[in-house]
Amino acid sequence: MQTGMLKRYLPILEWMPGYNRQMLANDGMAGLIVAIMLVPQGMAYALLAGLPPEVGLYASIVPLVFYGLLGSSRALAVGPVAIVSLMVATTLGTLAEAGSVGYVAGAVLLAFLSGAILLGMGLAQLGFLVNFLSHPVISGFSSAAALVIGFSQLKHLLGFDIPRSHLITETIGHAITHISQINLATFGIAAVSLTILLVWKGRMAGWMKGAGVNASVTDAVSKSGPLVAVLVTTLAVWFFGLNQSASVSIVADIPAGLPPFAMPAFDLSLMQQMLPAALLISLVGFLESVSVAKSLASKRRQKIDANQELVALGAANIGASFTGGYPVTGGFSRSLVNFTAGAVTPLASIITAVLVGITVLLLTPLLYFLPKATLAAVIVVAVANLIDFKIVRETWAYNKTDALSLIVTFVAVLTIGIELGIVIGAGLSIALYLYRTSRPHIAVVGRVGETEHFRNVLRHKVHTDEDILIVRVDESLYFANTAYLEDELLARVADQPQINHLVLIMSAVNFIDASALETLETLIERLNDSGVTLHMAEVKGPVMDKLQRVDFEDTLGQGHVYLSTHEAIADLKASLGAKAA
Repeated sequence: MQTGMLKRYLPILEWMPGYNRQMLANDGMAGLIVAIMLVPQGMAYALLAGLPPEVGLYASIVPLVFYGLLGSSRALAVGPVAIVSLMVATTLGTLAEAGSVGYVAGAVLLAFLSGAILLGMGLAQLGFLVNFLSHPVISGFSSAAALVIGFSQLKHLLGFDIPRSHLITETIGHAITHISQINLATFGIAAVSLTILLVWKGRMAGWMKGAGVNASVTDAVSKSGPLVAVLVTTLAVWFFGLNQSASVSIVADIPAGLPPFAMPAFDLSLMQQMLPAALLISLVGFLESVSVAKSLASKRRQKIDANQELVALGAANIGASFTGGYPVTGGFSRSLVNFTAGAVTPLASIITAVLVGITVLLLTPLLYFLPKATLAAVIVVAVANLIDFKIVRETWAYNKTDALSLIVTFVAVLTIGIELGIVIGAGLSIALYLYRTSRPHIAVVGRVGETEHFRNVLRHKVHTDEDILIVRVDESLYFANTAYLEDELLARVADQPQINHLVLIMSAVNFIDASALETLETLIERLNDSGVTLHMAEVKGPVMDKLQRVDFEDTLGQGHVYLSTHEAIADLKASLGAKAA
């Protein structure tokens, strides 16, 4: 029992005993490939968050180690991601000047708050709460955020200052009206970087396979587009002195050495201001992580513990806060690369952390001439995959209310802001769910031929009995829909005065709350007053257990609870026949 609990909270104990040399080779290759992606991405996302580049690297070391020790996913790659970086920038933009000491301290504190929230939720087994952020809301949020992120990089791609705005129309308008200020050298570097990234992403693997190159080498090289773009443009800026001769913006000095270990600067007033944003960052980050983790785990028939993921991500963020980083989560693109590169255990993440640590310790002087335009290009290509307009069409065709929540979230994020946009979307999706379930589908059913099956009279050719009304309610009964149910049933009975019995099929009812129970008791009385007896059929065991606690069968009076609809109809017909005789 104790061993099982330890394995649950320390998943490393589950996979480490069977670890072998082949697994180490696979994890080593995956760790290397992800590190090649993560170094430029980490700096790019820090730039997006309004932070110095080294903060992105700091957030890519200790958090990865903590997740590797505590995470239940064998392939999830944790670190800075675009959406969380944008949310950090939005949160801190009104509190301090981007890049300032206070701004960096705020990002560190935000990582601690997010980590504490995630860790607390994990220990309290509250993983289910993220289910209130529906997939359409997340899709609308992701697509809108990707557009905001992409256009926020125009200033780095074009080489002149554009005021930050969550309205992309303002960003585009300012870029167009000030296009004469474009820095052609910066724009050229951005174009070269984008070309390299797109070619490496889309065609390199095919070319190398066609040339008969080894599969593992092909995989490693095809994922190295960001590194190639960094090397080419950095050498170009250094060789031609473009930072001085053409005013190309570069990252310049990056402090060498491992991240310093330091306590976050706890400021109660600042923590109160950032708490709502920290909660949203935690929920959005966790939802992105667990979605990716589950998708990859299913491909290898592995399982993910959502609550343990909360614990692992919480520890990773707290680790980031004590080592000068900012909020992190599992990223889709890096996780997919980690998976396809052959990662079989979380040790791949720890190997990635070691390689990033070596980069920070020894290689930062080589990044002095790295142009910010290249980092902006890395961001643009990375977030392009988040924009998905196809899902709008598919969701609209399937369920227009879900599509409405997606569209509203998308528009709200673009016009109001990141945090309020997702809150509005989530609130709307819950409101639409309450509205939908407050008016449950109620079907009058009849018997199909001589079978024991009963189907909707509006959809199938069925037999009905003028003395017996059979109704199926396709929703659990709770406070929001019981009045509607009562009104519908009484109206149907009033329209058919010859009815003596009403059979309520409960096969779709998973629970009945106290309000619904009271409504059913009132309904029984009103039906009895009109000469109609209420019966129930196909009541589920857990529902029946609760009804028996309050002696509901006594409340039914002359009514009965039947195991099946067929049994109910046979019994009632026999009873009616006996009375007629």
